[in-house]
Amino acid sequence: MNNPRIVRIEWARLEGRRPRHAHANSRLLDHGILVRPPIMRVTTEDGAVGFGHSLATAEEAEGLLGAHLDDVFSVDQGTREPWRRFDYPLWDLAGQRAGQPVYELVAQATGKELARPFRVPCYDTSLYIDDLSIESDDEAAALIADEARQGYARGHRAFKIKIGRGARFFPLEQGTRRDVLVIRAVREAVGSGLPIMIDANNGYNLNLTKRVLSETADCGLYWLEEPFHEDAVLYRELREWLAKEGLSVLIADGEGQASPLLLDWAREGVVDVIQYDIFAHGFSRWLATGRQLDQWGARTAPHHYGGHYGNYVTGHLAAGIRGFLRVEWDEATTPGLDTSGYRIDAGMVSVPASPGFGLALDDAVYRPAVESTGYELAL
Repeated sequence: MNNPRIVRIEWARLEGRRPRHAHANSRLLDHGILVRPPIMRVTTEDGAVGFGHSLATAEEAEGLLGAHLDDVFSVDQGTREPWRRFDYPLWDLAGQRAGQPVYELVAQATGKELARPFRVPCYDTSLYIDDLSIESDDEAAALIADEARQGYARGHRAFKIKIGRGARFFPLEQGTRRDVLVIRAVREAVGSGLPIMIDANNGYNLNLTKRVLSETADCGLYWLEEPFHEDAVLYRELREWLAKEGLSVLIADGEGQASPLLLDWAREGVVDVIQYDIFAHGFSRWLATGRQLDQWGARTAPHHYGGHYGNYVTGHLAAGIRGFLRVEWDEATTPGLDTSGYRIDAGMVSVPASPGFGLALDDAVYRPAVESTGYELAL
């Protein structure tokens, strides 16, 4: 059947856990230990099944029920604009029906040559501000350094550190001093040469940014993420200052409520790395945005923290975007979501060659979740 109808839609939230509690960033006090990915499963009249992240309501899903697949999705264009709430289930469905991983579909559509097996760089995003209850700056730095070693033991070779302690939780001087000590401790813990990124979640201003970068200049930081609220004037000055100081730190932004001018700044070269959220922006839209960034020489590194499922789908984008940098990896385990095809080794995610996004649902877990927390629609 070439163009089947969608005849069943199921939706539920699963619940998983991180290896340890994630505490604060510069703005928010607690990120918790639980993850609750919202998973939709769609079935076509020929029996094909795909699933993935979706926040679509039952009322929105009613509009998809009965639609022909070609009317809502094509490999060349991805999910059509009115149906982007169903982007991930539809991409997975397309891969399942083709018997190919999503990254193969993307590569075929874009003409990009891929190495096999397909592996994508990643980074450990778990180094949060977990030291709020620790009085000693040295002990706080030692704690975060130990967390980095845990990530290294899990196979990571790149690490992102939350900074901005002085924005809300500490006196400014103490918080800034501790940020610097933490960065230096993590560098010592993981060794030289491995990428370290820092993320202030808009908790700095320009002068604090310069200070921290100056005091960690010998740490070889890879990127600086969201140092302050997006401001082209300040970013231009920061870029001039980085050049003057001989620092090669990339400027990354776009995770949250990004400025509508952010892509203009990427085209201008004011911002190096665009980080729109993998779910809010969507897979299909990211493919188009990433190709545009490629033309401008800018880089792609989608944000997804908190969703778990994003660990596994983000890397498939690298098959169609030359400037894709790294998968943000939020380590967790979610019963019902089989992620065993994915493996991290030496800083790389091995992406499975199985169809779709290479994930599987355990019906013994998923169906009770649908019945208790979700919805089901069928023709």
